[in-house]
Amino acid sequence: MAFTLAVIINVIALSQAEPPLWVGILALVPLAFLLLTGLYLFVLPYVAGRRSGRRTGTQE
Repeated sequence: MAFTLAVIINVIALSQAEPPLWVGILALVPLAFLLLTGLYLFVLPYVAGRRSGRRTGTQE
């Protein structure tokens, strides 16, 4: 929701004559948060698998 709100504010501000610099950066803050949490969730199963001692591949 924060990213959608930032994009809406960005579109409204760009329709004005001279948009401030912070408006362009406003959408990047929630996007960076989404990137970090997405990478964390992507790596989480691999880290959990190593901690439990499970190995993928052939079993002996």
